Amino acid sequence: MESYPTDATETAHNGKDRNAGDLGITPQAELWNGRLAMIGFLAYLIWDLNGYSVLRDVLKLIG
Repeated sequence: MESYPTDATETAHNGKDRNAGDLGITPQAELWNGRLAMIGFLAYLIWDLNGYSVLRDVLKLIG
């Protein structure tokens, strides 16, 4: 049994490494965009749980 991931699975989509830091609209850039978005969302949730809520402050200003 071979270990995962193999070179075949890493380059299956377009012949490039899926973790390469390519610029432009590429599958690699979209993977990094999603990863960074998840990190940002998690950071905001942790920030909010510590009592620093930007959303709550904005809602107080509106209402």
